[in-house]
Amino acid sequence: MSRTFGSWLYETTGETLLKRIITCTVVAAVLVGGYLVLRQIMEKARTCASGVTESGDECIGVNGSGYDWGVKEIGPVADRIKAENDGLGESYVTVAMMLPLQPQSKAEKEQLRSELQGAYLAQYRANREEGTPKVRLVLANPGKDYKKQHEVVPDLVQMSHSKHRLRAVTGFNLSLDSTQAAIRSLTDENVPVLVARASAGSLANEEGGEREYQGLARILPTNEDQARALAYFNGSSKNEQTVIVRDTRRDPYVRSLAGAFQELEKTETGPAGPDTMTFTSSGIDEKGDVDNQFRPMVDTICSSGADTVYFAGRSTHLRLFLKRLAQDKCDDTRFTVVSGSDAASLKNKMSDDDWAQLLDDSGEPAMTVQYAAPSHPDAWNTEIRAWQDAEEKRTGRRPDAAKAPRSLRDPLNELARLRQNARMAGDIGPLDLADSRTMMVHDGVRTAVEAIRGAKLPGKEAPTLEQVGNRWATMQATNRVDGTSGRICLTPAGNPYNKPLAVVKLQPGERAGSSRLGYVGLAWPLGRKQSEDCVVRGS
Repeated sequence: MSRTFGSWLYETTGETLLKRIITCTVVAAVLVGGYLVLRQIMEKARTCASGVTESGDECIGVNGSGYDWGVKEIGPVADRIKAENDGLGESYVTVAMMLPLQPQSKAEKEQLRSELQGAYLAQYRANREEGTPKVRLVLANPGKDYKKQHEVVPDLVQMSHSKHRLRAVTGFNLSLDSTQAAIRSLTDENVPVLVARASAGSLANEEGGEREYQGLARILPTNEDQARALAYFNGSSKNEQTVIVRDTRRDPYVRSLAGAFQELEKTETGPAGPDTMTFTSSGIDEKGDVDNQFRPMVDTICSSGADTVYFAGRSTHLRLFLKRLAQDKCDDTRFTVVSGSDAASLKNKMSDDDWAQLLDDSGEPAMTVQYAAPSHPDAWNTEIRAWQDAEEKRTGRRPDAAKAPRSLRDPLNELARLRQNARMAGDIGPLDLADSRTMMVHDGVRTAVEAIRGAKLPGKEAPTLEQVGNRWATMQATNRVDGTSGRICLTPAGNPYNKPLAVVKLQPGERAGSSRLGYVGLAWPLGRKQSEDCVVRGS
């Protein structure tokens, strides 16, 4: 049978074209499908946990579902946070803890555990009180030294506009330029921020005038306040007997602390003392050749006639300086070394051998090492006993502890409640309050919760971001927060008003494990006790 021209044309062109279209379509489908599968595999490989992805050798993101960030020390408390979050239902607000969550050293891992324990215990308490809304707690990792904060800040901002209703970000345990960048980025987006542990003055609003950071508050006095409090506590010194030792590495904490110590020197009497002595470290926790730099420096200090050293540096380098000062004995001069709140980390960084080197041949401390800590668990009982002693001396009768000033009793009661909640909350790992990290982070989350609840209008499930940020300025007097670290009364700029600091000294022991951080007394930035009414007053 002869074929028509149309049949021939179809068989020679159309059929071939159709086959090609079908073939191309099939191939394209296979390629697209393969790409999607491959992308899923790659994304899964890059996912550390829900909300957390790989970034270099770190896991960056936000998680509240029990992820331990590869740090087994925080596993139990991460599990408890997950359990608490899972039981919330639909109506809640979120508070984020932003701090580096993948430390490498044993000391840093233990410090992280203490901080997360404080955050969880505040959440545990909040969700068992009558107030609303309930609180969901999430952990946000900005990477080592906050260097990847720009990767996690957008997640937190997005969460503030989602069903999770993020209403405050707290934590912030390191005073760094990158920490400041994170705080600025969050507050520029109207996300309220509360600094619980960082002490640099650059992470605070100045009193009066416009706010550099809208919606920022802090509960830890700045380095400047700490230095003033120590000066009031110890009394005046002679200029010729003091010397400043400082790190030259770019570090807001060191810069702020060195500036505070320089201001102290201006108030001292007598001839000028030795000029500021400097060393240069390569990082917060990096020893480098710092000890080698200390050798000639200590020789100079020994020859200078100084007996008081103001040390503006991180605890890693303070440890090396103390050991060098103890080894190179200076004609029986018994030094006093004063430093900032980062010295609280010494307890976890000192080995038994390190502590032993701080003892003289008679077994007594070879020097006094003192700093202004955010708080100390022995403070309130000790101060109440001192009040009783003073009243007994004045009146001849010893009063009951229940009649002590409320500024002492209220923090003691809060500390007792924290310990009780720790016993009731389940396994969160061993609890150590000595370095004040648990207490301060607990008080930070608690202050954020009180601000959120205080800002919520009747009939509303949650306040707006702006309402929470505006609430900080009202938190004084009867709207104060009674914390384990003391009464928290915030100024209009969101700073703690004359909040007491615990003067702490190292107490090296002769037996292994017997060394401790000893409580000395309370100090106030204004040189006088915090008023009982907790009202912020002008200078």
